[in-house]
Amino acid sequence: MQRRLAAILAADIEGYSRLMGEDEAATVRDLQGHQAVVLPMVGQHGGRVIDTAGDGILAEFPSVTGAIECAVEIQTVMAQRNVDVPEARRMRFRMGVNVGDVIHDGDRIYGDGINIASRLESIAEPGGICVSRPVFDQIDRGIAAKFRALGSRAFKNIVQPVDVFAYSAGDSRANSGRARAGAPELKQEIRFCTAGDGVQLAYSMIGQGPPLVKPGNWMTHLEYDLESPVWRHFYRELAKEHTVLRYDARGNGLSDRVIPDLTFDAFVADLEAVVEAAGIARFALLGVSFGCPVAISYAVRHPERVSHLVLYGGYAIGRDKRARTDAEREENAASLTLTRLGWGKENPAFRQLFTSQFIPGGTKEQADWFNELQRVTISPDMAVRFMEIGGQADVTALLSRVTMPTLVMHATDDARVPFDAGRRMAAAIPNARFVPLQGRNHLILEDEPAFGQLLRHLRAFLAS
Repeated sequence: MQRRLAAILAADIEGYSRLMGEDEAATVRDLQGHQAVVLPMVGQHGGRVIDTAGDGILAEFPSVTGAIECAVEIQTVMAQRNVDVPEARRMRFRMGVNVGDVIHDGDRIYGDGINIASRLESIAEPGGICVSRPVFDQIDRGIAAKFRALGSRAFKNIVQPVDVFAYSAGDSRANSGRARAGAPELKQEIRFCTAGDGVQLAYSMIGQGPPLVKPGNWMTHLEYDLESPVWRHFYRELAKEHTVLRYDARGNGLSDRVIPDLTFDAFVADLEAVVEAAGIARFALLGVSFGCPVAISYAVRHPERVSHLVLYGGYAIGRDKRARTDAEREENAASLTLTRLGWGKENPAFRQLFTSQFIPGGTKEQADWFNELQRVTISPDMAVRFMEIGGQADVTALLSRVTMPTLVMHATDDARVPFDAGRRMAAAIPNARFVPLQGRNHLILEDEPAFGQLLRHLRAFLAS
């Protein structure tokens, strides 16, 4: 066991039991949506999530500054997220922050430092933060000015009284307008439909204009993606000229997470179910990565409904079937083993392997978001099963039957799906246009030249 000084953040949601009693399914769904947005902030401020049991969050930080800045940002963002929510259904965190010695025993931590943080959380206002004097004495003057002294408080099982300072919910709301300064907010209404086998699928529509449907791929979250620096720029641009229909694939995000039937055909059937539920008769179809073979299958089954087919960063045959050497097969097997053993761990070292493949050119902020995206969107078991299905996918026999105008784009040095997989796919589709994009990110980021190139070709193609 190790003992060290750490800043501890403890949080829970005021009135959570009442919310669960009123509507358990909606409460769990809303909580998962909020967690998907706020939990990555812990890592962005240098912290580590210790526990997320029920409605609670317990996190440790190497510095008081990181803990306080994280707490204030979470409350600011939550105030924004609650603006359009009926008063009775709003979720408001109460937070406590303390600094003290903690004992580390593997992934768990113990000590009075944690106990005091929990007691502080219990007296915080909904949407507010309470801190101890050792924390208050270390925070920036600008932030400290927003705290008010509550005096000395005695807490159960804590020997000495604790001087308490409070940051009110009003401060959080006052700052909420600056949380995403300069970035237009994408409004969406999340709905659910039921697939043929009873699986519930979450979907939403954003933007205005001709419909553009994006099939689900793995590691998506309808709410989280609109906040993420990995995805938000992509959807923001698409929504400027289109009504974008997207959904979380089964096993991912806000859709049902525990799935007995996970097959390639089920993914295609899910796309059919979502399109029917949304009531869209004819549309452009945009496949990304694993969404490409799903989009191809749907387009061949329903050519009368697809006006344009766009395939980015995809493949017609999965990595397991593409493997030609023992080394390639061993690498694929190792990835599955690593996912099975390390996906659910708080330590992002395991998941960093995949981040380095999807966005090797990303900033630390983008990498942190993508690392957390993996943890909050899909379980280790489902991630392995998803990889197995993607690895065995093979729609090569369908390529010659694609009849609608098709645009294929692929990064030249894609670190996840080889450029040649995209090139071969395009070559087998009659009259398909192929655009190489200069870059190595599997998911194109906002600040790289390839993103502008992708948008120009996509817009020109869909307008034709």
